Amino acid sequence: MDLEHKKDIMPDSTFIGRKPELKRLEALYKKKTPSLVVIKGRRRIGKSRLIREFAKAIGQRGTAAKNAEIGVGKQCHQRFWSFAGLAPENSISAQEQRDHFARQLALMLKIPPMTFQNWSDAFEHLSLHIKPGDIILLDEISWMGSKDPSFIPKLKAWWDKQSTHMLLVFCGSVSTWIEENILNSTAFFGRINLTISLEPLSIPESAEFLRALGMQLSDYDTYKVLSVVGGVPWYLEQFNPRVTADDNIKQLAFEKNGLLLTEFDRIFHDLFNGKGATYKKILDSLKDGARTLSEIRESIEFAHSGTLSQMMEHLIVAGFVIKQSLWSFKTTKPLKQSLYRISDPYMRFYLKLIEPNVCAIAEEGFDQVPLSTMPGFDTHMGLQLEALLLQNRPLLLQKLGISPVDIVRSGPYRQTTTTTQQGCQIDYLIQTRTNSLFICEFKFKRREINSEIITEIQEKISRLKTPKGFAKVAVLFHLSGVSDSVATNSYFYRIVDIVDFLEGS
Repeated sequence: MDLEHKKDIMPDSTFIGRKPELKRLEALYKKKTPSLVVIKGRRRIGKSRLIREFAKAIGQRGTAAKNAEIGVGKQCHQRFWSFAGLAPENSISAQEQRDHFARQLALMLKIPPMTFQNWSDAFEHLSLHIKPGDIILLDEISWMGSKDPSFIPKLKAWWDKQSTHMLLVFCGSVSTWIEENILNSTAFFGRINLTISLEPLSIPESAEFLRALGMQLSDYDTYKVLSVVGGVPWYLEQFNPRVTADDNIKQLAFEKNGLLLTEFDRIFHDLFNGKGATYKKILDSLKDGARTLSEIRESIEFAHSGTLSQMMEHLIVAGFVIKQSLWSFKTTKPLKQSLYRISDPYMRFYLKLIEPNVCAIAEEGFDQVPLSTMPGFDTHMGLQLEALLLQNRPLLLQKLGISPVDIVRSGPYRQTTTTTQQGCQIDYLIQTRTNSLFICEFKFKRREINSEIITEIQEKISRLKTPKGFAKVAVLFHLSGVSDSVATNSYFYRIVDIVDFLEGS
């Protein structure tokens, strides 16, 4: 039975989301040509898991088709070849990377280990065993090839000779290496059939993931968990369904050797290969809120050169920082200054709450301390929720009934104080083609929100300087509920309970 006549690919039930990515992979695979795919994204985001699930589903479906065709339980020939580079260490040589590749290949073929003196020999040997329909993953490809300048040319020369139907997939956490050596390289120009940038799971997908783990959480606790780790699947997998949300966070973040305690240094060691100190300073300068490039430079006392812009770009590509252009309401053109902010909830949480307490954690100082009584915890959770909601803009727009095609500009907005205007900061501002400015406020409180919120937003909006003829429309996104005096007041265009996001559409 042909692939086209089967149902859509259905991955394992514990694998949540990624449906658009699976459909794009399937469409490419159906072409039955040699195809090259690049999957990039933040560390722990599930890049290799995505292709493993795709390969597993293809294999299961192929086997079912064979069974139906010949009436016996014969395994489909399609195979999944998975190779991963060794984590970067100064002592790891190019030959050791090739030896590791050879060991993985020998293990899959169930033959004695072999030695390859260069990458051409390694790839040619692999070619001897590839059959039509096979899927090949080169995971952490930057680690695999970083010590050998001939790696990319030899990989390209080998790929150019392929004519068999296969899917070759490059994955890696060091997104800057992939950008420079593959996506923007002349070696692979015109050869990449599909590039997938894997984003965190959405709020409803993350909530579904937690439920699939067996977590039984209140709406507030679900958002607390997601505000700490975002929609990063590997982090979500670490939560224990037999422990409360607060105890999970304490064990992972505020106990000696907790995973979220040690994760930060591991990320910086693996991604920035000894240059992490300056990148860390940059993130430190952003932990209290967004800043311009000049404000970052001044804060970390960085010399005036172009390298800071390049480093900011590296953090953006790695998935930890986002650049937000400010713009003119009248012309809609970007202003000279842009704001940089930490986009990754875990990064913010580590820098703001875990790192300042590292010494106390080492001395087990938080073992008997309830999470809710930790200094600054509740206040900071509001900033965490803001980062989470901004990662889920499609959900916000859907609730407001705004189509993306009607948006001129959107994003967090900061108006600086000058001699002619007061300063103000807006969590999320949307400018539409009809000259409406939707001013969105995010609130993450334990208690019901009372009418003071109206006065607070009125004051903020009164400071916002806009051209004549523009409408300023107030929107409230909340979790804790609102009082009758707020619910019945016509001030807000929309009052959105973000509990609705947990169930999806």
